[in-house]
Amino acid sequence: MREERIKKANELRELGINPYPNNFEVDTQLNEIHKKYNDKLEAGDHSEDIFQVAGRIVLHRDMGGLQFATIQDESGQLQISFMKKKTPEIFKLLKYIDLGDIIGVKGEVFKTKKGELSILAQEFTMLCKSLTDLGDKFHGVKDIEIKYRNRSLDMVTNPESRDIIKNRFLITQKIREFMIKEGYLEVETPITQVSYGGAAADPFVTHHNDLDMDLFLRVSPEQSLKRVIAGGMNAVFEINKNFRNEGIDRTHNPEFTMMEAYRAFKDYTYCMDMLERMVEFVMLEVFGTLECEFRGQKVNFQRPWKKLTVKDALKEAKGWDVDSMSDEELFAEVKKIGEDLPKQTRGYAILALFEEFGEPLGVQPTHFIDYPVESTPLCKQHRDNPELIERFESFVCGMEISNAYTELNDGERQRELFTTQAEFKEEGQEETWGDGLDEEFLDAIDLGMPPTGGIGVGIDRLAMVLLNQESIRDIIYFPTMKPKKKDSEAKAEE
Repeated sequence: MREERIKKANELRELGINPYPNNFEVDTQLNEIHKKYNDKLEAGDHSEDIFQVAGRIVLHRDMGGLQFATIQDESGQLQISFMKKKTPEIFKLLKYIDLGDIIGVKGEVFKTKKGELSILAQEFTMLCKSLTDLGDKFHGVKDIEIKYRNRSLDMVTNPESRDIIKNRFLITQKIREFMIKEGYLEVETPITQVSYGGAAADPFVTHHNDLDMDLFLRVSPEQSLKRVIAGGMNAVFEINKNFRNEGIDRTHNPEFTMMEAYRAFKDYTYCMDMLERMVEFVMLEVFGTLECEFRGQKVNFQRPWKKLTVKDALKEAKGWDVDSMSDEELFAEVKKIGEDLPKQTRGYAILALFEEFGEPLGVQPTHFIDYPVESTPLCKQHRDNPELIERFESFVCGMEISNAYTELNDGERQRELFTTQAEFKEEGQEETWGDGLDEEFLDAIDLGMPPTGGIGVGIDRLAMVLLNQESIRDIIYFPTMKPKKKDSEAKAEE
């Protein structure tokens, strides 16, 4: 089939027609024609208005002296009519078209006797001769492997996929718009780093040839953005790609998108309010509602969201008052769920039990607040309890969508915590908060960073919720996959 299409392209060239011209002036998208004329024209009516449109052929019917092609652009579909008696020269060229070809058409709008809105072609231009046989794929790509590997084909043949990806990009756009309106400055931080940090994750490693040194792909922009705050900026954010060398599942992809923001002189309570207002703005702008469905649940993002401490979540889930439980009782419960703690401390035990039993309580939008101090070395201790930190994570339907702190700005304390993490790494702990002492970051904290509230929002996961998609792969345009096997390799395996 590919060879047949190449042959047609060459035959067009022999006729002096370029099957791949450089441009075409489109004056109207297809949905605009529907909006203007669907109710304006009756069956059989013609308009004197002339339009120049373009799109991919998704349906072609030959009825002798009359042919119909349905074309599709970003906005929708529209029927094109070709009449032999009116445009015989154009009609001769229709034998060269196939499903998937992109064509340009100039003509008047009319409704067929059956009431189908159409354009009666006066001029026809081949814009791109497709070399791929689409077969029955216009009913949508069903093979998941093909769907994720060939996203272009998926979007061409599956309107739902096209809408999902488009709305996912709109969500990002509206997040950016909100942050700028809030007075944040968008900044850029390095993707390749001498030291990595900001999350407990394994990094990807690359090598710089000229400097003959290994570099890490960032797992988080946190430490770089805090250096900007220490430099005197009051409110900064970055929509960034992060890279974590971790497993792939429904909610994890090694490359993912975050929005991370920091505001001087604020704390984690401000971040809670800001997140709620941001999600509200995005939902109303993109969808016009604060309700959606995700994982079979009706989710309502009406402010204020529920707030629950980590300890209260365990009380609600299991009836435990963890402050009244002994170390032995806590460790025994951890053992029951098969968790290995980095260190045998109450904080690590409470954190492990919360992740198992508390997080699932976050069905409706919920801020879980006041974590054990062991959970991160980058957060300030709670003002009322030194065994806790001022941190919250926001969950929807049991899935985390954000993480925020009142940021640690005590240089001596920061160095102590980083030193402990370096020791953990030397002892063989797989995931630590960095590869050691990031001296450039510590220099910035020593210089002085004002009290600061910081938050990270997983854009991919938020989009999963708002668009009711079970897998992060349906939200990411190019999900990470193993390379496609060559035909020779596939045959060898057979």
